[in-house]
Order: sequence, then C-alpha cells, then structure tokens
Amino acid sequence: QLQLVESGGGLVQAGGSLTLSCAASGRDFGAYSIGWFRQVPGKAREFVASIAYSGANSSPYADFVEGRFAISRDNDKNTVSLRLNSLKPEDTAVYYCAADLRWPGTRPHDYTYWGQGTQVTVSS
Repeated sequence: QLQLVESGGGLVQAGGSLTLSCAASGRDFGAYSIGWFRQVPGKAREFVASIAYSGANSSPYADFVEGRFAISRDNDKNTVSLRLNSLKPEDTAVYYCAADLRWPGTRPHDYTYWGQGTQVTVSS
C-alpha cells in the first residue's frame, strides 16, 4: 500500500517555473515506478512524464513537454519531483502523481496508486 500527496502547484505567469513534489508514504518506495499525469475539465487524463523504479534507467516524457520539464526522484526522502519550466497557458491543469510496481507506462490504468492532485494555473 502506498499513499501519495502532491504539492507545489500554484499560479504562475507564462514563461515561469514551478516544482511539483510527490511525497509517498509506505514501504519500498524505490520499487515503484512513478508517473505524472494532468487533467483539465472535460478532457481525459494525459501522461506527462514517468520515472522507473530504482535501478532502471528510464524517464520518458510526453511529446508536448519538448524539453521543458524534468522528473527526478529521491528514494531517501520518498519523493519524486517534476520541474516545470517555460510554462505555457495550455499547461494549466490538475497534475497528479501515480505509482505502480511495474515498468512505467503512459496510460492511467498502468498505475495503481494515485494522489489527489495539485492545481497548476499559467496566466498569459
């Protein structure tokens, strides 16, 4: 069992930056792959980035990221961070982190555990 809590969202101007954090409580955090997704009202939840469990070198990003975001993990602190740079108004969404013991996927149903989300709003 793993519990996830996101933080770090907020209101930022276009071109600005934010760092989102996903804090996990539970055992063996390093064994979990972590994914970040986002969702706007009326649209499906979409993949943003993921990072594989410890020992595996994989951190894919969605095409729309275009090098603007960076995902990292600190297993000693049970956290995964998502740095958002060069933000655009279209990045406005609720951002969710998710975890699973499998290889990181890009679909919501690839993940078992979910946080409650953190709102990111980018003004133009």
